[in-house]
Amino acid sequence: MSGNSFGTLYCVTSFGESHGPAYGGVVDGCPPGLDLKNEDLQKELDRRKPGSSRHVTQRRETDTVEILSGIYEGKTTGTAIGFLVRNEDQRSKDYSAIAEKFRPGHADYTYWQKYGIRDPRGGGRASARETVVRVAAGAIAKKWLQQRYGVLIRGYLAQLGPHPIAFKSWDEVGTNPFFSADGSVIKKLEDFMDQLRESGDSCGARVNVIAEKVPVGWGEPVYGRLDADIAGAMMSINAVKGVEIGAGFASIAQKGSEHGDEMTPQGFLSNNNGGVLGGISTGQEVAVSIALKPTSSIRLRRRTIDTQGKATTVQTTGRHDPCVGIRATPIAEAMLACVLMDHALRYRAQCGDVTPPTKVG
Repeated sequence: MSGNSFGTLYCVTSFGESHGPAYGGVVDGCPPGLDLKNEDLQKELDRRKPGSSRHVTQRRETDTVEILSGIYEGKTTGTAIGFLVRNEDQRSKDYSAIAEKFRPGHADYTYWQKYGIRDPRGGGRASARETVVRVAAGAIAKKWLQQRYGVLIRGYLAQLGPHPIAFKSWDEVGTNPFFSADGSVIKKLEDFMDQLRESGDSCGARVNVIAEKVPVGWGEPVYGRLDADIAGAMMSINAVKGVEIGAGFASIAQKGSEHGDEMTPQGFLSNNNGGVLGGISTGQEVAVSIALKPTSSIRLRRRTIDTQGKATTVQTTGRHDPCVGIRATPIAEAMLACVLMDHALRYRAQCGDVTPPTKVG
């Protein structure tokens, strides 16, 4: 299987399956001299890990990370950073009943058709558990970006199923299991999730991610556009079916007089373009929104076919997130961080000695 790496200068490679012994990753391209320890990665992994509330999968994983290489006396050496996260709570027997069937909406069918073989345990390589590697790699990128450029990357849950969630304060996001920026709606979200879980069904979600203090000039103007790379990175996250940069699809209804972000000597007057123009960062906030589909593994009986092509039904038991979007905020933050670090290094390599002739804001 190819396609297990992404990035140009900040390159991330992952390996592992949901019910294998471990997930692991290799980060190549991190500059030397960054203070880095297990705890830097662990605090981000703890935000993503399963079993953190009754509203997510009850698989119990500590997601303990071990850095294996690329660090000497607490600092990155510039060589490849390898790390490992062991799987501790696999229950492979939960998948024995569906080993010969394809779950609607899942990657079972496409993996089987492409490779002629698949690991049915937890979805194997297609499991959302693979995102532990992305979050760990993103933790490194977050720290480097913050220390080197002051870039701050934060996200929040903007919609859960049919319920939009207003943004109130960043201070609220870390105080509840939903990553909601409005603490007053938590009871409503809990009631909705309790009913959904009892029904055996699932729902989708919307997550917004903002990167503040991104310098002007990151990104390439044609291929390797910053917004294109961000969109590709976000679409690579399990269950993501839509990505918006800035105003996104709302720009369809806007007029040019509304959408174009006017400029003054003090800065831009709006940010409909999400901090990217012509594939290059403007120096504004980079604003991204993702749509995550409903979880495919549900208890309700669905029509499908088996590996012999015969009509049958499938019902998924075991431990699953009724909404994968609840734990997606740290994952989206991580992917944005990895893309921004990649482009920061690319900018530094080509244009590091360029002095912008015009200052805005």
